[in-house]
Amino acid sequence: GTLKVGDVVVCGGTYGRVKALHDTLTNRKIEKAGPSMTVNLIGLDLAPEAGDTLYVMDDISKAREIAESRTDRSRSESLSGNTTMVSLEEFQARLESGSLSDDREELVKLNLIIRADVRGSIEAIMKELGKLEHPEVEINVLQASVGGVTRGDVTLAHASQAVVIGFNVVPDESARVLADDVNVEIRRYDIIYKISEDIKATLEGRLRPEKRDVETGSAMVLRTFTISRIGTIAGCRVMRGNIDRDSRIRVIRDNRVIGDYAIETLRREKDDTKDVRQGMECGIKLHGFNDIKEADTLEAYKVEEIARTL
Repeated sequence: GTLKVGDVVVCGGTYGRVKALHDTLTNRKIEKAGPSMTVNLIGLDLAPEAGDTLYVMDDISKAREIAESRTDRSRSESLSGNTTMVSLEEFQARLESGSLSDDREELVKLNLIIRADVRGSIEAIMKELGKLEHPEVEINVLQASVGGVTRGDVTLAHASQAVVIGFNVVPDESARVLADDVNVEIRRYDIIYKISEDIKATLEGRLRPEKRDVETGSAMVLRTFTISRIGTIAGCRVMRGNIDRDSRIRVIRDNRVIGDYAIETLRREKDDTKDVRQGMECGIKLHGFNDIKEADTLEAYKVEEIARTL
C-alpha cells in the first residue's frame, strides 16, 4: 500500500496521525511513500519497538484502543509470574554460598543482555568477556545489539534472570519504569574494561562497589541561546526529579550519551539557583560544552558511596 501524510496509524503499543514523512536517504520531505520505500515518520505518541508492524487505520479512536490494549497486555505479561531477579551482587552472594544450582556438577550461567552505542563497542565487550573463565559459571550473552535499552530487553531479562548491560546508552522511559516494576538490574558503563572488571569480580566473589552513579533527575532541552563570550545556554524543563547545581550532567541524544559535564550555571528565570524541581523551567550552561541541541535530554546524577549488603 501507500502511506500518506494525514493517515491514522498504529504500530505496536503506539498510535497517531502521520504529521510528516521524510525520505530516509535524502531527508527530503514527501507527501506519500509507496512499497519498499524507507521513510522517517513523525506523529506517533511514543517510539515503537524495533520490529513492530505499522498499520493504517480508518479511525484514530480505534487505533488508540488497539495500542492501549497491546500496552496493557504487554505489561501484564511482563509482570506475570514470580521470577526471582538477579543482580551482580546477588549472583556473587549466591555463588559464594553455593546456592546457584542444586547440582554441583551443572555449569551455572550468568545471563547478560548487552546494549551499546556502536557495533565496534559490542565486539570489544564480547572480546573482553571471552577472556573471563570460572570453573562453575558460564557467561551467556542472550542478546547484543546497538541502541538504547528497550522494554523488550527488560522483558527478556525478566524472563531469563539476566542483567542488562548498557554501554554509552540509556534506557528509554518505558524501559526504565518497567525495570523498576519487575526489579531488573540495568547497569550502565562508559568504559569497557569496567564491564569486564565487574563481571570478573562477581565470578571471583569479591565484588565491592564503592561508588555508584545515582540519577537525581532529567531535563528536556526546549530551546538554545548562544551568548557571545559566554557560550550556549540550554532552556530546559525538568521532566523528572531535581536538577541540582552540584550535579554532573550526561548529555543524551538519540538514546546515546554524547558527553558528561559539570554544570557551570543553573538559573531559574534570571536568578542563580541551587536546584530546580520537576515541572519547572530553567537555564543550564554546561562547563566546556556548547554543542547542545533542542530535544537533547540532560540527565543529572551524583556519585555516591554505597555500602555493599549481601
